[in-house]
This record gives sequence, structure tokens and C-alpha cells, in this order.
Amino acid sequence: MSFLKDEGGQGAAEYILLFGGVIVIAIAALLIYRAYFSGTSGLNAVQDVNTIRTTSVLQ
Repeated sequence: MSFLKDEGGQGAAEYILLFGGVIVIAIAALLIYRAYFSGTSGLNAVQDVNTIRTTSVLQ
């Protein structure tokens, strides 16, 4: 009955859940930024960069 009190695998399960959550957040961020850099969303990186290049800071 000592195996019922053994909590050795609990730490491993917590690490798996933690890394799984980090991976899900990373994938979501990649999907958001992919849409931004490809220009398929309302956001457009190319247009933003061109606006910054043409706008003078010393106006």
C-alpha cells in the first residue's frame, strides 16, 4: 500500500502541464505574428515600416 502514498510522479506531471501551457502560448503568438507579417490581417508590417521610413523625425 506504500504505492498509494508515493508522490514521485506528481512533479513530472506538473512540469508536463507547465511546458504544455508554454507551448500553447508560443504557438498562439506565432500565429498572431504570422498574420501580422504576411499582411493578411488589418495589420501590415510592410506598410508600417514604409510609414516610419518616410516620416521624418526632425519635422
